[in-house]
Amino acid sequence: MTDAERSTPTGATDERPREEWTGQVGFILAAIGSAVGLGNIWRFPGVAYENGGGAFLIPYLVALLTAGIPILFLDYALGHRFRGAAPTAFRRIGRAVGRWTESLGWFQVAIAFVIGLYYTAVIAWALSYFVFSFDLRWGDDPAGFLTGEYLRVGEPGISFEFVPNVLIPLAIVWIAAIVVLAAGVAKGLQRVNVIFLPLLVVAFLILVVRALFLDGAAEGLNALFTPDWAALGDPNVWIAAYSQIFFSLSIAFGIMITYASYRRRRANLTAPGLVVAFANSSFEILAGIGVFATLGFFAFQQGIAVADLEGLTGVGLSFITFPAIVSQMPGGPLFGCLFFGSLALAGFTSLISVLQVVSAAIQEKFRLSPRAAAIGVGVVSAVLSVLLFSTTTGLLALDVTDQWANNIGIVASAVMMTILVIWVLRRGPELRYHLNAVSTFKVGRLWVALVGVLAPVVLGYMLVSRIIALIVDGYEGMPGWYLLLFGWGTIAFIVVAAIVMTALRWRDSPDDFTPWPEYPPVERVASQTERKVSS
Repeated sequence: MTDAERSTPTGATDERPREEWTGQVGFILAAIGSAVGLGNIWRFPGVAYENGGGAFLIPYLVALLTAGIPILFLDYALGHRFRGAAPTAFRRIGRAVGRWTESLGWFQVAIAFVIGLYYTAVIAWALSYFVFSFDLRWGDDPAGFLTGEYLRVGEPGISFEFVPNVLIPLAIVWIAAIVVLAAGVAKGLQRVNVIFLPLLVVAFLILVVRALFLDGAAEGLNALFTPDWAALGDPNVWIAAYSQIFFSLSIAFGIMITYASYRRRRANLTAPGLVVAFANSSFEILAGIGVFATLGFFAFQQGIAVADLEGLTGVGLSFITFPAIVSQMPGGPLFGCLFFGSLALAGFTSLISVLQVVSAAIQEKFRLSPRAAAIGVGVVSAVLSVLLFSTTTGLLALDVTDQWANNIGIVASAVMMTILVIWVLRRGPELRYHLNAVSTFKVGRLWVALVGVLAPVVLGYMLVSRIIALIVDGYEGMPGWYLLLFGWGTIAFIVVAAIVMTALRWRDSPDDFTPWPEYPPVERVASQTERKVSS
């Protein structure tokens, strides 16, 4: 008898044994590896600094408790109860109202597909800069080196002029990702996270300790953690906190639904979820300490205040500001290797989780093996990724695609998911029952309210305000036709892909399925029947 068969209780049916994590630790490490990504290192420190410094931790914690963890639990409950990737899970939960609910799952899969295309490119840049750190190849002009000699950035347009410096590491990343996906859940994803995640933590801890002993480090930390209490009265600060939590936890676009579906039937969900959420936030704070201690040194070297520095988030922080810092500090090459190595490790553990969303959905729809799905998805993705992001217009296309996929695609997915599950299908009590039936940490009715009311209201406001801003103000001064092609075109692709994939026939119908444990509980139904008879 297989592990999958031993872990499936009587009365629960699946069409075939499902891949599983080897245990709770493997799942937790994989989930943390997915959550801890590029955004933890290059986004959180700058967002916190710009939104109240130390005071930002208050709305950040509120957002974690009222939106991040509740939606994480929703993803876990959907994947674990309905035993499938996002399309399968939404198909099964909406079976009573028709197959159209499956389209939301494919909407999430299409988002993951798009993100995988450009996320790989950033990891390739990090690998390149890891090598460049040995001889500080960017010289005295890191900005000019990045956009000129390395990326050879051109004007907005469609270019087929490939950049070898990007193409080669990009191909290496895709080959590695395909190999990991093809190996399966336990031997691929779990094994990589068991190795890479501790390596990431150790490397980053060394980096942080080194940064803390640099001249000016204290000024950098003061800039980050000195609270601006007046900022708490600004609604935009609270929106920034919810945004950071939302994008950091890998929620609402299929990753945690897929990961939870590989847990055994009798598996604790909520306690590991708390571990994942707080581990992710802890790494963000650690990243903030390391980044701002280093920025304090940079400001000290130039004789200016930290507030006068530029490039404190995103690509600018990682590939312009940090190389400039590395060039000026003692032991710079080692520090650069640690930083860019950490960036590549964090990016890769997140990348394979994004790609698994697509691979798992294709496996289930067309009944393919992990190897066949990984090769099919990987080859198609790699070709598109190379064509779009290893050319002279790759940086511009990446920037625009990322804005629309994240700020519109993922946020819209979350709003639709919470409304569909809680209000349209009214499955909140059932999912709450499922979480409590298998977990040690119980959730109350407040969880349903947070998921069904607070989350769609806050995220809906974020979505509408961002759409209006993009329509009215455009983005980064880029031509309207370019934003239409790579921005709104990305959303159009996601919608069309969801419709087309839903219309395709399943190799084996996912509808012959019985969720476990039974809902309403047998004991409750029996007691209600007895009361009616006695009355």
